[in-house]
Amino acid sequence: MVRAYTRKEYIRRIPGSKVVHFDMGNLSGEFPLKLSLAVKAPAHIKHNALEAARIASNRYLQRRAGRMGYHLKIRVYPHHIVRENPMATGAGADRVQDGMRKAFGKPISSVAIVKANQRVITIETNKKNFKDAKEALRRASMKLPVPCRILIDKGEELVK
Repeated sequence: MVRAYTRKEYIRRIPGSKVVHFDMGNLSGEFPLKLSLAVKAPAHIKHNALEAARIASNRYLQRRAGRMGYHLKIRVYPHHIVRENPMATGAGADRVQDGMRKAFGKPISSVAIVKANQRVITIETNKKNFKDAKEALRRASMKLPVPCRILIDKGEELVK
């Protein structure tokens, strides 16, 4: 893995994270079931992908379970800042540019560095909304750049 580039006090012009909310639904409710979306391999997940997964799962759950029927939590934060060496294109670009000389790059995005089997999204819900929560996590996994699996963290005896 790459060493994290996170010291924001030294980095100028960091693009903001698109992830708006990390906790959604009924934040104070006690739910018997807890499901999580875990990644199967180490990866870098961009803030755009996290936001897309959050929107997809939250919208589906809001329609199916109602506002108070679940608690969805994003469990990773995009700390690592990604750099890119901008290359000039077009006529005369070779005279303008240095190529790979001094190619440190400019900040373009932020990513969350996740390890294998790390939980990315967690949903707490009731027994009647179990299948909807599972489908919401499946839809969220489609937005992530790494294969995922759904784990039952709490209340496994309720769904058998």
